[in-house]
Amino acid sequence: MNKNPYIGSSLDDIFEEEGTLEEINLIATKRIIAWRISEAMNKKNLNKTAMAAKMGTSRSSLDRLLDPNNTSVTLDTIERAAKVVGKRVKLELVDI
Repeated sequence: MNKNPYIGSSLDDIFEEEGTLEEINLIATKRIIAWRISEAMNKKNLNKTAMAAKMGTSRSSLDRLLDPNNTSVTLDTIERAAKVVGKRVKLELVDI
């Protein structure tokens, strides 16, 4: 194997060795979703109360969705939020 001796392990390799790679990827994905929805809400001048009402959900449910560290949000909630701000969800399975 012709590996450059000056290049170490990738972050993914380190996280995988620690057993935290899946959790970190999940948190990163959730942060992106929360950020994108929040940005779209700002563009449409929607506050949390109005957004929750349009989604047909509670303000606390929307707060969980917008919390970048809360990964226990359903796909249904994400889909409803996306629809309100004029977006759609695209979920993809990729080979690892």
